[in-house]
Amino acid sequence: MRAIAITVTALAAALLLTACDSGGSDGDDTGSKNTDTTENTENTACRLGAVGLQVGPANAAPAAGDTGNVPVTLTNQGAACTLDGFPGLTLAAGSDTAAVPQDKTGQAQKLTLAKGDTASFTLTYVRGKAGDAKSLAATSLKIALPGASDAKSYPWSYGPVQGKSDAAHPDASVTAFQQAGD
Repeated sequence: MRAIAITVTALAAALLLTACDSGGSDGDDTGSKNTDTTENTENTACRLGAVGLQVGPANAAPAAGDTGNVPVTLTNQGAACTLDGFPGLTLAAGSDTAAVPQDKTGQAQKLTLAKGDTASFTLTYVRGKAGDAKSLAATSLKIALPGASDAKSYPWSYGPVQGKSDAAHPDASVTAFQQAGD
């Protein structure tokens, strides 16, 4: 009698363990892995056409030699996407351009944004003297996202940007993306 009780208990335990499915099978066990949308989008870079960008409001540098900050916030308006790296920023004054270097104290982190999620970064710059050969009289800021081939331009109204050695090497930097919101 005791052997039957142990056998029934073992059988019940085996059935319970079989019923405890990890959710990976849909009943059609063909050996293929069931993937969810998070796994499918981990390698999908965020694209400018699928995110909203807000440049500013800035803490503009009031005079030559002062430091200013321009925050940029992006909101994912499409399917989940990933930001992996630093944003690409270029300041332009007519045909003259200057790439903004990455903040050397920051480290990029991989962020996955679901629809409605936001991330931000900050451009920090030193205001230059108007008419100085070492300053770039910037009129636009071009923003590109990592892993994407497109870029979008925004007006620059924060004065000339001081160059380190010349106007092509701005005394400016861009931070890595930070998750924003709750």
